[in-house]
Amino acid sequence: MQARLILVTGGARAGKSAFAQEWAQALGEPVSFIATAQALDEEMRQRIARHQAERPPGWETLEEPLEVPQALARALGRVVLLDCLTLWVSNLMLAGREVLPELENLLALWAETGKTLLVVSNEVGMGIVPDNALARRYRDLLGAANRRIAEEADVVYLLVAGIPLKLKSL
Repeated sequence: MQARLILVTGGARAGKSAFAQEWAQALGEPVSFIATAQALDEEMRQRIARHQAERPPGWETLEEPLEVPQALARALGRVVLLDCLTLWVSNLMLAGREVLPELENLLALWAETGKTLLVVSNEVGMGIVPDNALARRYRDLLGAANRRIAEEADVVYLLVAGIPLKLKSL
């Protein structure tokens, strides 16, 4: 299997995770799942539990809110599903870390691993301009991160209302 980079993006609750999981499973290779969510409140704990229940049995799960490149390096699967870039960018920002250099580390490491990497991310820049500087900075950084992943990606899908639209392919 040739290493590939696949970006699945779209709005919240558009079906991105389910689509990426189906794709990963269809590849017929062992899958590692890198989860970036942090259970900081009860509602988020419930969301995480739902996502965990939806994952196929037998997948390796690496819960890593910050050190995603290191998680990719230690992932056992030939296919790695990163869910999601959106939360990773937020986690890095809130930890006071530089997002784009961290993303470049991830891309460089991915190129060395020979693994297929599926990245799930939200498109947050399609709505209104946020009313505060932190939210605008986040929107801009996530937009730049999505753009950078899409630039390197072999395949890019945009999910709208559960419908995958192929934006880029080999």
